[in-house]
Amino acid sequence: MKAVVYVTLKPSVLDPQGKAIHHSVELLGHKNIGDIRQGKYFEIALDAAVSELEGRQTAEQIAKDVLANPVIEDYTVEIVP
Repeated sequence: MKAVVYVTLKPSVLDPQGKAIHHSVELLGHKNIGDIRQGKYFEIALDAAVSELEGRQTAEQIAKDVLANPVIEDYTVEIVP
């Protein structure tokens, strides 16, 4: 089992990297894109003996304490069998 953590900037936070990617995509001819925001993706391998609930709680704590800056970033955790 593994936990997947997605970390993204909060909607109110400016995303200059996302804007640069959006501009590059437009230069490639993709004109129907409204916005692009960048983020981070993490996979946490969990021991087989860990329950789904315990794995989720552990991943949530790691995301909160290490992976995301709660002032400017949001995170979501998914448990994958």
